[in-house]
Amino acid sequence: MIAPGLRPLKVRFILPALKEATDPQWRPVKYSLFPPLGLATLAAYLNPDDQAVITDEHVEPLHLNDSPDLVIVQVYITNAYRAYRIADHYRSKGAFVCLGGLHVTALPQEAAQHGDAIFLGPGEQTFPRFLEDFRAGRPERVYTSTTDRTLERIPPIRRDLIKRPRYLVPNSIVVTRGCPQHCDFCYKDAFFQGGRGFYTQRVDDALAEIARLPGRHLYFLDDHLLGDRRFAEALFSGMRGMGRVFQGAATVDSILRGDLIERAAEAGLRSIFVGFETLTPENLKRSNKRQNLGRDYKAVADRLHSLGIMINGSFVFGMDDDGPDVFRRTVNWGIEHGITTATFHIQTPYPGTRLHARMQRDGRIVTENWDHYDTRHVVFRPALLRPEALKSGYDWAYREFYKWSAISRASLHHGSLKHQAKHFFYASGWRKFEPLWDLLIRARQLAHITPLLEAVLSRVSRSGIEASSQGAAEAVPLSSPLFPILTSETAGETN
Repeated sequence: MIAPGLRPLKVRFILPALKEATDPQWRPVKYSLFPPLGLATLAAYLNPDDQAVITDEHVEPLHLNDSPDLVIVQVYITNAYRAYRIADHYRSKGAFVCLGGLHVTALPQEAAQHGDAIFLGPGEQTFPRFLEDFRAGRPERVYTSTTDRTLERIPPIRRDLIKRPRYLVPNSIVVTRGCPQHCDFCYKDAFFQGGRGFYTQRVDDALAEIARLPGRHLYFLDDHLLGDRRFAEALFSGMRGMGRVFQGAATVDSILRGDLIERAAEAGLRSIFVGFETLTPENLKRSNKRQNLGRDYKAVADRLHSLGIMINGSFVFGMDDDGPDVFRRTVNWGIEHGITTATFHIQTPYPGTRLHARMQRDGRIVTENWDHYDTRHVVFRPALLRPEALKSGYDWAYREFYKWSAISRASLHHGSLKHQAKHFFYASGWRKFEPLWDLLIRARQLAHITPLLEAVLSRVSRSGIEASSQGAAEAVPLSSPLFPILTSETAGETN
C-alpha cells in the first residue's frame, strides 16, 4: 500500500523479541534495560500530524490486529525469524513494511523477501528520503546509507513514544555512531561499510539531549565513548557540574592513553564495559583486535579501580588458540583483578563479518539457524576444542565467576571496606536476585529502582558515598541487593 498524497500516516515501529528472550532460561531484567532508541530516532522524522507507536516486544505484548499504513521492523540476527513473520503478517493486511538493522544489512537478499523496502546501514539519512518517496507514491526497494552520514541537524529523539516505566534505564543515550576499530568478529563493523565508520554528534547537541533527561543516571550505549578524544573531552567538560552518574563502553588502549578516563570519572563515569576478549596475543592478532595487543590488562583494571570505576569485562571463548584451560585461566584472571562483572561469549561468526567469511571459506560453519547465533551456542567447528567442551566450559565460566565465594574474592581486591562492599553487592545483585528482578518487572516497578541505582553508582570517597543533589545516596543503604550491572550486551547479541 502506498500512502496517497500528504495524508497523515499511521506508523508502527516494532522491535520483535529476540529468540533468547522466549527461552525457558530467559532473564527478564536483561531485556528490560534499554528502550529501542534506534526506532525512536527514526520516528523523529515523521510529520507532527502523523500517528506513531513504538512496540518493544520484550516489555509488552505485540497485538497484530491494527491496520497501520506503514510498519518499520528492526531486525537482529536472533529475532530475524520472528521479524519476518511479523512483516509477512502486515504485508498480507496491505501495510507497507520496511525492514532495517544489523541482520538486514548483513543479508539483504534474505530480508528483501519479507519487506517492501529494506534499509542497509544507519538510517538517519535514508529514512527521511524514504518518507518523501513514500508520500509521493514512489518508494524504492532498497535504501543504502553511503557517503553522506552525519549526526548534525538530526531532530531530537521521540522519547515521548518510549514507555519509560517499563525500563530500568530509560535514560539511555547514543552520541556517536560506529567504532574506529575494525575487529574481524564485529557484527557492527559490516553495518557501517560504504561510508564513515565512526562519527559523532555536535557536543552542544549531545549536551542538550542529556539535559532533556530527568534524574541523574545515564547509560551511553555508544560502542566506544572515548573513540574521538576531542569530542569526548568537550563532552565530559560540559557534563562537569551536572551531577550526573553514567556508564558506558571503551577500549583497553583508550583507558590507558592520556587522561581521558580521568576526565570521564570527574564528569560522573562510574562503570564501564571493556572488551578484553582474550588473554592470548595470537587470538588478538588473528581477530584484528590490534588496540589490545601489547596492552597491560592489569594496568587497565588498576587504573579504573583507582578512579572508583566498576568494570564489566567482556571475554570470548572458542578462538583458534583457545585450549581446554581457557575457561579457568580467564575466570581466575577476572577474579584476581577485581573485575566487578563479566560477560562471557562463545565466539560467533556473524554473517557479514570477516570472521564469517573466513570460516565459511574453510568449511567450519555447521549451522545457519540464526536462532543459535546468540553467543551461547556453538555454530562452528572450534580449532582446539570439541564443540561440547566449548559449550560446557562457557556455562562453567558463568557459574564459577558468579559463585558467592568468587564474588567475595574479587571484592577483596579493593583497598577499602566501602569499595569492597560496593563491588560485592553490585555483582551479586546482577546474578543472584533474578526472582526479585522478575517480580519488579512484572509489577511494573522498575522506575522506583532508579534512585537506588543512582546511589550505588555514586563515588565512594573517604567520607562515604558522594551526595546527590536530591539526597538519594543517603536514603539508600549500600547493602541493598538491587545493584544490577548494566552493560552494552543488550544492544547486540550477547549473554
